[in-house]
Amino acid sequence: MKLLRLSFILLFLSFLPVHLISQEEYDVKEHYNKTEVDIPMRDGTLLHTTIYSPKDTTKEYPILMQRTPYSSRPYGKDQFRSLISPNEYLMKEGNIVVYQDVRGRWMSEGRYDNMRAIIPKKSGNEFDESSDTYDTIEWLIENVDNNNGRVGTWGISYPGHYAVASLVDAHPALKASSPQAGIGDFFFDDFHHNGAYLLSYWRATALFGYDKTSPTTEAWYELPGLGTQDQYQFFLDVGPLSNLDEYYGEDNIFWQQLKEHPNYDEFWQSRGIIQHLEDIEPAVMVVGGLFDAEDLYGPFNTYKKIEETSDNYNIMVFGPWSHGDWARQTERQAVGNVYFGDNISENYQRNIETKFFNHFLKEDGDGDVDLAEAYVYDTGARKWNSYEAWPPKEAESKVFYLGDNQELTNEATNNEESFVSDPAKPVSYNNEIKAVFTPREYMTGDQRFAARRPDVLVFETEVLEEDMKLTGEILARLNVATTGTAADWVVKVIDVYPADSEDYEETMDHLDMDNYHMMVRSEVMRGRFRNSFENPEPFEPNKKTPVNITLQDINHTFKKGHKLQIQVQSTWFPLIDRNPQTFVPNIFEAEEEDFQKQTHTIYGDSAIEFSILKE
Repeated sequence: MKLLRLSFILLFLSFLPVHLISQEEYDVKEHYNKTEVDIPMRDGTLLHTTIYSPKDTTKEYPILMQRTPYSSRPYGKDQFRSLISPNEYLMKEGNIVVYQDVRGRWMSEGRYDNMRAIIPKKSGNEFDESSDTYDTIEWLIENVDNNNGRVGTWGISYPGHYAVASLVDAHPALKASSPQAGIGDFFFDDFHHNGAYLLSYWRATALFGYDKTSPTTEAWYELPGLGTQDQYQFFLDVGPLSNLDEYYGEDNIFWQQLKEHPNYDEFWQSRGIIQHLEDIEPAVMVVGGLFDAEDLYGPFNTYKKIEETSDNYNIMVFGPWSHGDWARQTERQAVGNVYFGDNISENYQRNIETKFFNHFLKEDGDGDVDLAEAYVYDTGARKWNSYEAWPPKEAESKVFYLGDNQELTNEATNNEESFVSDPAKPVSYNNEIKAVFTPREYMTGDQRFAARRPDVLVFETEVLEEDMKLTGEILARLNVATTGTAADWVVKVIDVYPADSEDYEETMDHLDMDNYHMMVRSEVMRGRFRNSFENPEPFEPNKKTPVNITLQDINHTFKKGHKLQIQVQSTWFPLIDRNPQTFVPNIFEAEEEDFQKQTHTIYGDSAIEFSILKE
């Protein structure tokens, strides 16, 4: 088995914010002291914690804390991070900044549990990520000099999940938290989307699946290499998912869990955190990227659930970012081929993030803070919108039907469109030959290649005569049939550029932006879960059947001269695994003969529901 020795480094870096500040401009070592401590939890487990404290001890500072499974490195009293805190402004103005290895990771003791379940009513020495955060804050407040008694938590991706966990049964000193791209539920984020397994995350199973035996500063796992840049061909050649056992044995706990729990059973349900977000007291600022290939479900649903159940200060910020872009400082903000504007992340860091933390941690949260309820970037008009509520209350419902002659119509039709779906020749999620862990660029990728395949149905408007702003959630209400007993359904919302569109600096050399098919939003529904994620059921062959798919929120103006297009397909490879199209109890155990070519039909009373905002 070929292994990539550098894979850990590349994967680790993919989760970290990258600020373009040179070591010469600001030397953390000149301004901060560093200590490393092992903090005892209520069950006696020691969690390794790194504390950066300002050298200026003439005043008190709040504590900004990040808990992470990705290492609090560098280790050693003389080894400093070049950049600390959520952004350079918070770093330079002075805060006590804390990084902690979560239980069972790196230099911390204990056993790691991927998305450890929250225990609602703990007793005695029972622990979860919420209690570990509580115990850590308690120790920091009592033992770190010059702290002002107020704590904030933040993190991106998995550290964002731990920031969410800090809100459950929060310590009284926790005054503010900013979960950023936080995982909400592994059946809908990262490793699954609506129950469909995200094959693109298969290599990350190594990162989360192996136990370590003792505290360590070195990686105890290796990521399997593909041996080729053509990951489409690699996974096609592998065949059924069961053949991937060659790469992960029984010692990879997470791989076994994925295979043993193909449905949304108690195992996955207990690991979701959204359902525990009730009566939240600390101030919250949820941050996400509208083109985040990893975590869209978590951020949107974290904000919405807190808004429904709590009376705290709760706001959201969603920009034209891929995973973690807001923590980087790049002059030109682009995702893939599409450019959105200049200094977008810098503006967020300086004028939103810093203001949020300072108000609740340094100004004690008194008085009003000059921030909107929702900052959401319009990814078509290329500008920020500030809303008093999300989704905007003044938005009006608009329904498009999948009509005749590839048209989006205002009324349902008796039309039927069919296509043959062949698991041996699945539709790719992009048109590139590149082996990547996180398929960031596909979120705005050019979908012309898919529109021209016979197994992708296309429906679009005429050229728009005026701007059309779509905002909020999208619901696809499909009516479908299949000759088989199982199928996936993928819906993509596309912005078709006019023929005279100019290229961006970021546009790949082999592409032009004229007639570019920009993907704005997309989602998959594994058909077996159309009625219940807990109890899958087969399709009855050739029977018209409803399948509803909720697509995550957008804020996008389809400009005059553009077209709105909907694509419907049944494979999306190797972003998601191949559905055998024959119902089997567990797709992780499907055999080669289960994978069968089938004909799928979309009926003309299928509808896509949007919310239109008139400006």
